[in-house]
Amino acid sequence: MSSDHAEDSDAGTGANGRHEQGLDGPRPEDRERPQGRRSSQGIRIDPQAEAEHAPRRTAISALVANDPGVLATVTGLVSRRQFNIESLTVGPTTNPETSRITLVIEEPDPGIRQVETQLEKLVPVISVRELGSDAIQRELVICKVHGEEPEKVQAITEMYDGRTLDAGPRTITVEIVGDEGKIDDAIDAYRQFGIRELARTGGTALARGEEWTTDAEEERYERLVNGTRTGAETGTKTGTRTRTNGAADD
Repeated sequence: MSSDHAEDSDAGTGANGRHEQGLDGPRPEDRERPQGRRSSQGIRIDPQAEAEHAPRRTAISALVANDPGVLATVTGLVSRRQFNIESLTVGPTTNPETSRITLVIEEPDPGIRQVETQLEKLVPVISVRELGSDAIQRELVICKVHGEEPEKVQAITEMYDGRTLDAGPRTITVEIVGDEGKIDDAIDAYRQFGIRELARTGGTALARGEEWTTDAEEERYERLVNGTRTGAETGTKTGTRTRTNGAADD
């Protein structure tokens, strides 16, 4: 091959007159970067597709084994997926081996489904379910207001079926229990007196009537009625997970 031909073959589109190595296409800094969070399979969710579903507020009940750090595991998973937790409550159930976590979130339907799917994958989580709009939901607020008008404060407290926990010459502390709307309205009513401090629990919930809040609770009840006991109920474990065969449930 002649030297002239070799020079022609080496000529390219690069700034130095030589063919640049690699695939054709825009440089990394010029490429369009995808937006939105990732799905449970690591695939990015199209913001436009997600926007087709209007966000809605809902409560998710998770029955969990009383393992160390289970609450941090659940909240960490939800926050890593970039879902906002509106409120979270946790407490014991009828089974000393388990607790119930109630998450209140506001997301489009695909996000709600993803939260359920991700929670179900956690080892300490036994059963997960989104509660319907007819579920019984309650929360508690303790509100401390200025006490210059005690009669008016008492009238507001009675209006919302609350009770006075503490009354002094300068402050009055009241307690209100009810659904989210009732709590919001009561707080707004107390603002006229000047709210000094406020503590709010967040919502907790159970399914209405004879409907079970989670499937695992129904399964355990049926086993107990039939007189059978599982590993979780006798203090032993089968395999590496307390939820094997639905054992550790409420």
